[in-house]
Amino acid sequence: MKAEFPSVPSIRLGGEVATVSPAADAGPSWQSRCFNRLFRLLGVKQQMASADAVHDWVARLALRPVSHQPKGLGRGVMVTRKDEHGWPVYHTARTTDPGGCNYVMFLHGGGYINEIERAHWRFIGLLTREAGVRCVVPIYPLAPDATAKLIVPRMGEILRRLMDDIAPARLTLIGNSAGAGMALAAAQWLRHAGYRQPDAMVLISPGVNAVVNRPEQAALAALDPILDIPGLLEVGRLYAGDLDVAHPYVSPLNGEFPGLAPMIVFSGTHDLLYPDSVDLVAKARSAGVPVQFHLREGQPHNYAALPTPEGRQAREIILRTAALGSALDLPAP
Repeated sequence: MKAEFPSVPSIRLGGEVATVSPAADAGPSWQSRCFNRLFRLLGVKQQMASADAVHDWVARLALRPVSHQPKGLGRGVMVTRKDEHGWPVYHTARTTDPGGCNYVMFLHGGGYINEIERAHWRFIGLLTREAGVRCVVPIYPLAPDATAKLIVPRMGEILRRLMDDIAPARLTLIGNSAGAGMALAAAQWLRHAGYRQPDAMVLISPGVNAVVNRPEQAALAALDPILDIPGLLEVGRLYAGDLDVAHPYVSPLNGEFPGLAPMIVFSGTHDLLYPDSVDLVAKARSAGVPVQFHLREGQPHNYAALPTPEGRQAREIILRTAALGSALDLPAP
């Protein structure tokens, strides 16, 4: 079964208006198709197969918590830790020529219940070395012990203080999956509180709608090798706590968009969350927010992190964005 692309609106790139045309996508590479099959063979989707599976996984993690210590950063990267609000916050920089550069705040994914992992640290190391930026990585507490009511305002406050401290350097806010939704919610918190925005946002396979109520997502669930609807609904409920899952802290697709930072959004048509990314881009554009949208045919959730041609292309864009500290100065896709 091949997913049908929705109508994708024109996307504003700086002062220009361009259309991201999925029809121009040559289709998934053989490497990408192999990863889709591998994820199925490894049973990655089982963690999200049901509410019981989510609770079993949370119970397992409670018995054997995963360390948030940096691992896999690679050579040429130094790291320090500075706690804020009781959260560990890691700072990376090049071991040579660490000063005079822009910043990235990176918010990791993991469905609100999983700790930062080696793949995230590898990506942070890549950003630090190749883009020449300093990365700031808050280690937020996980659901169900902590919920959006605590996490979003605290993340917004950490972001605000960081931007004040590093001025006039530029800051790019990057998040993947749940971390991308958290990044968008924190940016909306900044806007509502009257604080300035980061210079750019990069949202990778963003989780922005915990309600998971799109009719087409039932069909997409069969294509997605990683995510499933019952698990997504349950982790959204755990993260929401006593908030409604439609609350903008949990589902920032329902938040306000005018005045937000320029964005770059990555998604693929084998990602259960991609229809929400289409809506996200449309809402941002209608609010006057500059957006660049990269929707790739046959790509799974978080394809930008994979060692595939599509993943490498996405990472090149992210590296350029972080180095520039701007989502406005890139060539059209």
